[in-house]
Amino acid sequence: MSIPLQAGLVYGPVKSRRLGVSLGVNLAPDARKVCTFNCAYCQYGWTPPDPLGASVVDENWPTPDSIAEAVDQALARTSGIDRITLAGNGEPTLHPDFHDIVERLRLVRNRRARYARLAILSNASTLADASVAAALMRLDERYMKLDAGDDVTLRKLNGCGMGIEAIVEGLRRLPDVTLQALFTRDAQGKIDNTTEAAIGAWLTAVVRIRPTAVHVYTIDRDPAWKELQKVPREELQQIAAKVKQAGIRAVVF
Repeated sequence: MSIPLQAGLVYGPVKSRRLGVSLGVNLAPDARKVCTFNCAYCQYGWTPPDPLGASVVDENWPTPDSIAEAVDQALARTSGIDRITLAGNGEPTLHPDFHDIVERLRLVRNRRARYARLAILSNASTLADASVAAALMRLDERYMKLDAGDDVTLRKLNGCGMGIEAIVEGLRRLPDVTLQALFTRDAQGKIDNTTEAAIGAWLTAVVRIRPTAVHVYTIDRDPAWKELQKVPREELQQIAAKVKQAGIRAVVF
C-alpha cells in the first residue's frame, strides 16, 4: 500500500538515507499530488489526471507567507536539522510562486538554522522555465531525478510525456546537481531500467550532464505499481561502478 500524502506544509524532521536529518516542505495544494511525472514506483501512488492544468488554476496552493511561517515555526522548536528539503506531494517547482518561496526560505533559514542546507528533490521537468532555473540556483543543493536515458524507459517508468533530450539539456545547463537514479523492474520485463541497453543509454545521459554526484538506489517503500521489485545491492554497486569509471562520483544507498 502506498503511503498517505503529506497533510501539512512541513513534515518531519525525518532521518533520510541520503539527506540526513531533513525537515520536509510540501508546496503542493491541500491533500493533493501535483506532478508532471507518474512514476510507477512512487510511494504516494499514481498521479491524478491533468497535473499541469491543476498547477495553473488550482486555488489551493499554499501562499509564500504561509510556507515561510510554517518553516519558521518548525525550526524554532527543532534543532539538529541538516537540510530543509523542498519535496512533498509531487513536483515542488510547479508552485506558481516558487521563486518567491525560495527567497523567503533563505531568509528563514539564515535566521533560524544558518548551518542547515536548503535542498530540493525535483524531477527536472521544469528547467526550461527561466524563473525556475534561477530559483534552483538560489538553493544550496539540487537533487534531480534521472532514472532513464531513453524515451521508452522514461515513458514506461516515469509516466512522462516529455522527451529525454529536453530533460538532459535542462540538467546540462544547471550546475552542481546531484542526480537521483532509482533502478527497478518487474518479473515480466514490462518495466525495467536495469537492462544493458537501458543502463547504457542512462550512462550516456549522465556523462553528458556531468553531475557533482549520482545517488544509486532502488525502491524502499511500496510502489504505485505493485509488480515492481527491488534490485539487489550488488547490482546497484555494479551500476555505480560504471559511473565511477566515467570519472563521476557515485554512491549506493
